[in-house]
Amino acid sequence: MHFYTAAADTDAWVDAGIALAIAIVIAKIVDHLIARRGEAVSEMVSRGELSPATRTRLRLVRRLVTALILLIGAAVAASNFPELSSAARAILASSAVLGLVVGFAARQTLANAIAGILLAITQPIRIGDLVTFEEQTGEVEDMKLTYTYIRLDDGRRYIVPNERLAQSSVANHTILDARVQVEVSVWLPVDADLDKAMELIADDKDVEVSVAETDKDGVRLSATTWASSPAERGKKAAELRRRWLRLLREHALSSAEA
Repeated sequence: MHFYTAAADTDAWVDAGIALAIAIVIAKIVDHLIARRGEAVSEMVSRGELSPATRTRLRLVRRLVTALILLIGAAVAASNFPELSSAARAILASSAVLGLVVGFAARQTLANAIAGILLAITQPIRIGDLVTFEEQTGEVEDMKLTYTYIRLDDGRRYIVPNERLAQSSVANHTILDARVQVEVSVWLPVDADLDKAMELIADDKDVEVSVAETDKDGVRLSATTWASSPAERGKKAAELRRRWLRLLREHALSSAEA
């Protein structure tokens, strides 16, 4: 009897491992097929990359399908152990226990997951958008079921629970137009030739120049232009700043970067 029980336990573990392995393989295959299908549809419809809205929804669908397949695999694996099945039935039979588990242990996770689904459907923000949330500005890098990752200008990731995003105001700088406004500043002495300094950079028709601030120590001039996307914002700002400072030096106008 002892050997029979040991053999049965071994078979149960083997069957459970096979079930999990099959679920993982199926999840990867299905995820790959969904991604390939999305690329094919994008090629047929837009002849290019997926739009931010489509990419966000497609990524959510892929993760939901993967999670569902893995959950089914885990359930099949657990069914190989009679003691786990009995325990699961006992827990599920008790609505009070189930309510406590859902109410306390999983409330926050479920709230974040539901908020993530709502964000993917309504899309106040999308992958690739430039947003400002709680005084932090950056590009939406990824939207998972429970958390959204925002890449800040200095390279750090600002990770926000989806429930907070769904309940708070978010400034989306690119929701209607993918272009992003870029601003750079220079400080000049009070007695500097401001008109000349402004003309030097305003020769570029895409650049607007204005007096942004004055105080007893100097005058801050601001130049604004547009970058084609959030990813180009830093590069465009660096180019504009470098060109303006070079022109100021060439015309003997003392300046300091703000």
